[in-house]
Amino acid sequence: MLILNFTHPLTPEQQEQIERVSGRPIEEVRDIQTQFDSCQPIVPQTVALADACRLSPREWQTLSLLIVPPSLNTIAATLLAEIHGRTGYFPPIVRICPSRDLPPRYVVTEIIDLRTVREDARLRRS
Repeated sequence: MLILNFTHPLTPEQQEQIERVSGRPIEEVRDIQTQFDSCQPIVPQTVALADACRLSPREWQTLSLLIVPPSLNTIAATLLAEIHGRTGYFPPIVRICPSRDLPPRYVVTEIIDLRTVREDARLRRS
């Protein structure tokens, strides 16, 4: 699977955790620099962020993707909408949280299948 990482570089330990939780090997990790100008419109910056992934339209639609979203909520939400438009589905995302260790380490907490979240939510529309 290809990981598109929009946050801090993943440690070898975090990559092992992702493989263990997902049950799939990581083929490649792409670290995408996520710097936004808060005084400029967010959508054009998000499009540029997705373009920085260097994926062709075919690759967006055929590769097995796992997303480590940026931590800023408006960027993450807008980026997921952009990715959905390119892939045709919501990709799974990685949730990373600080551990209780001192000094704190960041560990993979879960992989969230957004497609399943969406499908389950549709059942609650009525």
